[in-house]
Amino acid sequence: MTTTRLLTTATLLAWASLAGAHHSVSAWFDTTSMTEIEGEVTEFRWQNPHVVFTLRVPAGTAASGEGASWEIETLSISGISRWGITRDLFNVGDRLRVAGNPSRRNSNNIFVRNILLPGGREIVLGGAARWSDTTLRASELLQASEGDASRPELGIYRTWSSGSVGAVLFPEAVQANFDFSRYPLTPAAKAALEAFDYAEDDPTRNCTPKGMPTIMEQPYPMQIVDQGASVLIRIEEYDTRRIVHMAAAGEAAAAAAPPGPLGYSVGHFEGATLVVTTTKSSWGHFDSVGIPLSAAAVLVERFTPQADGSRLDYTLTVTDAATFTAPVELKKSWIWRPEVSLGVFECLPGND
Repeated sequence: MTTTRLLTTATLLAWASLAGAHHSVSAWFDTTSMTEIEGEVTEFRWQNPHVVFTLRVPAGTAASGEGASWEIETLSISGISRWGITRDLFNVGDRLRVAGNPSRRNSNNIFVRNILLPGGREIVLGGAARWSDTTLRASELLQASEGDASRPELGIYRTWSSGSVGAVLFPEAVQANFDFSRYPLTPAAKAALEAFDYAEDDPTRNCTPKGMPTIMEQPYPMQIVDQGASVLIRIEEYDTRRIVHMAAAGEAAAAAAPPGPLGYSVGHFEGATLVVTTTKSSWGHFDSVGIPLSAAAVLVERFTPQADGSRLDYTLTVTDAATFTAPVELKKSWIWRPEVSLGVFECLPGND
């Protein structure tokens, strides 16, 4: 059986990757268009899964949506804080100019890419500045494509971060007009995808944590911890904890293990590579934008650290006869930067 390989691409902007951590930007917003408005901040909610603020555009102005309140959506706290943006950069009562992708759901909602602050400084969440030569952009850490090679002895057991190494496991979640024919979908899977209504069927609504394999798309730090008989994979998004049961004992217990969103994972090492086989995932989703996954799916992950410890390469192979006519292989990488640590996600239901 041949394997269909979908490689990630470094040309996707870091803002799209971070924004897609909770839900699909391209599904909720028109990423091919930009809307610009100016108004006064009337509400500011510093929260996960998305930091949101409201602008009141005064009547009688030339701005689109005059006299209306606009909801401006940004990244999660986990994402926006790593751009160097703190909650005190602007406040209720400040006048801001913003530009971003208009919502596909309603006319008064924007996913923001540029914010002009009262003092003239511009926040640039990917792409080019629009109004100012004084900008606040992604940190060097977010743009880093190479990791630190100073601690090779740590091996795989450390905290890994995405940096700017093309870490988009499911490009359909961030790319507008993605060509789903790149996946070898079965007729049943095609029908499920066509029937999927993101506004109603978003699997992460109300802070529902992602299951396997979708959770592995998240762009925040991931820590791998040696626990002897098991390996713990801590993932910042949704404060997720995956247990990988090692050796024969894990395989023996697999048959009796109950299904769950993260499935049941058994691991072993092939040299420095951690190989993890996951079954019994009850999540029901391959990605977050409509491709299903059956309970019979077998997920095989390979985590391979470079010898110097600077980079972790990842391959995910999904075999599911109900969804794909051939196994699907996805890839991404992380880098090691010693200054990176896991944050607390604490998603708040009702704030999607």
